[in-house]
Amino acid sequence: MKNKNFKHPLESDFAEMGDFTNNDTWRIFRIMAEFVESFETMSQQGPLVTVFGSARTQPDSSEYKEAEKMGRLLAENGYGVISGGGDGIMGAVNKGAYEAGGDSFGLNIELPNEQQPNEFQTHSLSFRYFFIRKVCFLKYTLGVVVFPGGFGTLDEFFESITLVQTGKINRIPIVVVGGDSWKEMFKSIDKTLLESGAIEKSDLDLYKIVPDAASAMKYLLECHRYGVQPTVKEK
Repeated sequence: MKNKNFKHPLESDFAEMGDFTNNDTWRIFRIMAEFVESFETMSQQGPLVTVFGSARTQPDSSEYKEAEKMGRLLAENGYGVISGGGDGIMGAVNKGAYEAGGDSFGLNIELPNEQQPNEFQTHSLSFRYFFIRKVCFLKYTLGVVVFPGGFGTLDEFFESITLVQTGKINRIPIVVVGGDSWKEMFKSIDKTLLESGAIEKSDLDLYKIVPDAASAMKYLLECHRYGVQPTVKEK
């Protein structure tokens, strides 16, 4: 028998969800506005490369320093940088590009915690919706560089390779920096996904693992000079 005094812990959330869905049709206009503003801004820019990574990486860490170097190398080679606009790896790559005089994009997201726009952005866009932001990460980029991070970084990495794999975006180089940090995950991909037939062996060529920013920059330049070619990933 149901207890009439029982209140579901998420009951207030469900009530708010009902209010949200009642206004869905009007939210379409806000969604359109975010797309229009971001497309108008980014479509006018030069060659861009997107860099993903953790917002929690500390400035004294080797990963932060490599990300800062990545931003600097990209700027010195004529690329603008796109990051998520926050701290950690995002702040580091924006800082490197900014201090080298390059274009430094921050695609900032409104979150209740953690995300604060970093100060190293020459172009700053703010998004309410994750899915619009994710479109902009990949729509205008000529490559993706992935530093270690959490669930958000993994989501961005796997979405990038999925969109290339399925032909939904052009073939672009996807570079994973810091092989040691990713070792167990990629071992699991090789053992579980490949051996079970969930992916093809050729799918492993959709990304390249490199040890540092200099190697990532070299690979990007090679891909853009000669076209993206399948490569044997470094162990």
